[in-house]
Amino acid sequence: MGVRPPSSGDDDEPESIEFGIAAVDARLKDADLSFPATKDDVAAALGHEHIPYDVHGNDVALGEVLEAVDAEEFQSRQELLNELHEPFEEYRRHHSGGVFQQVRSMLPF
Repeated sequence: MGVRPPSSGDDDEPESIEFGIAAVDARLKDADLSFPATKDDVAAALGHEHIPYDVHGNDVALGEVLEAVDAEEFQSRQELLNELHEPFEEYRRHHSGGVFQQVRSMLPF
């Protein structure tokens, strides 16, 4: 997932904020990891990386989210991202600041 930060009124195009599997994907592109890969391979390569799970920059170690994945091997990067999607969503739901914080994160200001 990625969300653009609020505009500050200037004409420069803001960078997007990557979180969840979008942030994992960005890290995978720079990692020395090839597929097929086991859960242990992913944990060794990126398990220590802290991944933002919401637009506010709150983060979690990828290894912690990876523990919630049932699959033990991933044939492709996309398969890994697909398997991580629901655990990230679940983590976000349980660790966000409640309904008010979720509504606030959707507002452009």
